[in-house]
Amino acid sequence: MVVLVLLAVFASAISGLFGVSPNGLHPELTDATFGPHGGFGGISWAHPLGVDQRMGRDLLARLLFGARVSLLMAGGATLLSVGLGVALGVVSGYLGGRVDLVIMRVADVFLAFPLMLFALGLTGALSDSAFGLSGNALRIAIMIFVMGFFNWPYIARIVRAEVLSLRGREFVDAARAMGASTRWIVWRELLPNLMAPILVYTTLLIPANIVFEAGLSALGIGLDPPASSWGQMMTDAVATVYTDPEYLIVPGMAVFITVLAFNLFGDGLRNATDPTAQ
Repeated sequence: MVVLVLLAVFASAISGLFGVSPNGLHPELTDATFGPHGGFGGISWAHPLGVDQRMGRDLLARLLFGARVSLLMAGGATLLSVGLGVALGVVSGYLGGRVDLVIMRVADVFLAFPLMLFALGLTGALSDSAFGLSGNALRIAIMIFVMGFFNWPYIARIVRAEVLSLRGREFVDAARAMGASTRWIVWRELLPNLMAPILVYTTLLIPANIVFEAGLSALGIGLDPPASSWGQMMTDAVATVYTDPEYLIVPGMAVFITVLAFNLFGDGLRNATDPTAQ
């Protein structure tokens, strides 16, 4: 995970070491009909992962800069969904009654909402500029909003269940008997005991958002060239998957390694924070 984040942060420096750029065109290395010269996407010392089949852009540079976009969207969507889910889950579990009923029914509606169709409709409804954003910045904001805003019910249910089990504990009753306010109880008594499940769910939600972003890109909600994400690279590779699978293997392995890393970290974190784990 640390290596993946560092590769994304220092994408410009690493690309500079190899003398490549994500927007650098090399039409002499590819053919409009037959693709890049040489096998496996035109791999060479100058281009370790080859060049793309259309404009001859370096795949290593596109992969590094695509990591920025994919991790940005997955991280932003995760922060949004975790923030909303924790807040609504705590309120629902602690207050109970009608508040709990209303929040959980709203969560049921969100769980039944067709995200893919909503993302397609929202992208088509908005013009090239909205909310002070335009181009790829607007597309990134839309995908973060769709992935983050509609995924909060999952963590809200987890947090609500934990709060229901904690609000009747002795330390909460003692704080309430001492005159502690609801804000104090939530911030000082409940949230510290909720950090373990929140952290575990967060590490598992990030790879899920990366895969979901790839699915959105496959439906045509990806970024406009020359910008790229891993999902966009995989979508572009569909046309040549039988003739040159290297274009699908490179971003596919990047997504696979990232998802595996976050899932293993989430499992390890869950075992480390579970007192009943052997």
